[in-house]
Amino acid sequence: MSQYYEVDGETLWNPSQGASRLFLAHVRVHEEWLGVPSGLGPMEWDECQIDVAVFTTFVNALLERHSRTRHAVVNALSDGFVATVLALAARAGIDVRPPRPPAGLEGFTDVQVPSAAESDRSARLLAQAEELQRAMPR
Repeated sequence: MSQYYEVDGETLWNPSQGASRLFLAHVRVHEEWLGVPSGLGPMEWDECQIDVAVFTTFVNALLERHSRTRHAVVNALSDGFVATVLALAARAGIDVRPPRPPAGLEGFTDVQVPSAAESDRSARLLAQAEELQRAMPR
């Protein structure tokens, strides 16, 4: 059985229940972490409506926070989720561009010292999101 993520009657994603439950659990964790609603859900009768305006705000807040993190474990835990959100945002017609992180460490959160160079992190996330879009059934 599967679930449907929809905008105005159009299915953007039709994952299995297991993938959907895991994704929504991550959404709820990030809503709390960011202090911003996602615009996703609730899941009712295997359908999750997406409020694009609210989701856009969530996506931008998620990308802003993600760009200010330089901790290997935090990045490993969140990169796949962020890429999945970017893929869903692209399907929803949201034009997102990951922000450029500030130079040095000023303004960063969750910094691990020493941190690895991450100059191509945004490009990797966008490439991963494109790859996920091809793998995400509608």
